[in-house]
Amino acid sequence: MPRRCHFLGTGTRSGHKKTYRGRAKYLGGVGIKITSKTKRTFKPNLQKVRCVIDGAPVRVLASTKAIRMGLVVKPSRRKYTYTREQKAAAEA
Repeated sequence: MPRRCHFLGTGTRSGHKKTYRGRAKYLGGVGIKITSKTKRTFKPNLQKVRCVIDGAPVRVLASTKAIRMGLVVKPSRRKYTYTREQKAAAEA
């Protein structure tokens, strides 16, 4: 499975980690300076989720943003007991 959200398509992005040195001006220093910029990666918060796709439950990777947005439709839970409607339908 690729590290990519099935619904939004968000994947790994790259950026920089900055290292600072110095004392802030409001604390009496001459200001903070960036001394280095190192490459780093920003990974999405992916969760393995069972959801209904084309009428069948499938396990996919979905970002937490997609889950919060309501894009993930979970399969219905199994009922272990009869409900009143099922009982009435069985008797009829």
